[in-house]
Amino acid sequence: MIARYSLPEMQRIWEIRNRYQCWLDVELAAAKAMSEMGIIPKEDYEIIAAKADFDPDRIDEIEAVTRHDVIAFLTNVAEYVGPSSRWVHFGMTSSDVLDTATALQLKQAGELILSELLRMSEVLKLKARKYRHTICMGRSHGIHAEPTSFGLKFALWYDETQRNIHRLEEAIEAVSIGQISGAVGNYAHLSPEVEERACHYLDLRPVNISTQVIQRDRHAQYLITLAQIGSTMEKIAVEIRHLQRTEVGEAEENFTRGQKGSSAMPHKRNPILSEQLSGLARVLRANAQAGIENNALWHERDISHSSVERIILPDSSILTHYMLVKCTNMLDNLLVYPEKMIENIELTGGLVFSQALLLNLANVGMSREQAYALVQGAAMKSITEHKDFKELITNNEELVSALGKEQIEAIFSYDRYLENVDHILKRCGII
Repeated sequence: MIARYSLPEMQRIWEIRNRYQCWLDVELAAAKAMSEMGIIPKEDYEIIAAKADFDPDRIDEIEAVTRHDVIAFLTNVAEYVGPSSRWVHFGMTSSDVLDTATALQLKQAGELILSELLRMSEVLKLKARKYRHTICMGRSHGIHAEPTSFGLKFALWYDETQRNIHRLEEAIEAVSIGQISGAVGNYAHLSPEVEERACHYLDLRPVNISTQVIQRDRHAQYLITLAQIGSTMEKIAVEIRHLQRTEVGEAEENFTRGQKGSSAMPHKRNPILSEQLSGLARVLRANAQAGIENNALWHERDISHSSVERIILPDSSILTHYMLVKCTNMLDNLLVYPEKMIENIELTGGLVFSQALLLNLANVGMSREQAYALVQGAAMKSITEHKDFKELITNNEELVSALGKEQIEAIFSYDRYLENVDHILKRCGII
């Protein structure tokens, strides 16, 4: 089992202290690169590396006057470093620090989300294996269709989660980009080598091209990926919500000792977690939309994206991680009722075998139109008159004459609905 990461670890990534630490890491990486290239005197770099620090409260005091967060940060760092601070931020612009530091935070957050996504994937795989031979009612439009394997539900979610893992790995790669390219991205005051060296120290890739900012299609890709992960969790949640309905009762969220479902009705066991997941997925989609709209900026840069990102990047990262923890635990502790699944399959008195009957009639030479009319007629009579479908079929002389009683008996078997399940799971890499 993949180790579970705690929510406080994700929250720490987005706390102001870690944000400033990422800013400082970028400044130190750039200073180191410039020192190695002879731009900054070695002795000044050693002082910077040894003394550079910050105080969030002091930065707030300075920003109240400067109305500029990066300047306030640099002023505070200078208070620690002294005269050598003239080389801090040398030839750089605010976005060199902000965007590269944001890349560090997104990489940290993305890797935590990936770890939790892998944990959910493992739980889905185990559930698919466990329930692969558990038969349940398959439904289309919410109506009984044909029996299927309960394990295939988990296999479907597992397969989609593998795609989400791939998407997230690509999104992490897309945002793990740094820049030290200057005011309009043309390296007028520092060479691209400074950027390349600094990014290497930060374990980031240097951007191919930027303006004053790293382009926001990368951040949009990250947010869209989180929204897709959320949509998968919503898909899972919606299925559990339906299965937990009183009239269905095939599976339900674990109801813990002392838990209460309703302030008015003591009997209630509600699908609280899955309803939360359905609602929170909407927030991820809304944030992804805002991320897409951040891509179009004026000329080389404006800051219309900045205020939005201060909300949507931490919120979507924290929320996705939170949802994954909740969803995985819900799946891990899901209560499953195979006996109720059989009971529900048998509610319609064998109607679920109508397609098998239709195909067998076609197989012995009856036209599809005639076969469909015969089977549908018996099915409608079963529904309207509340009669057992199998009994109607075995008492239908035309159908018995066409198929024989032994073949009809074989048609009403659940075996065919499970015989290819293992093949599907092998194709998904589950067994």
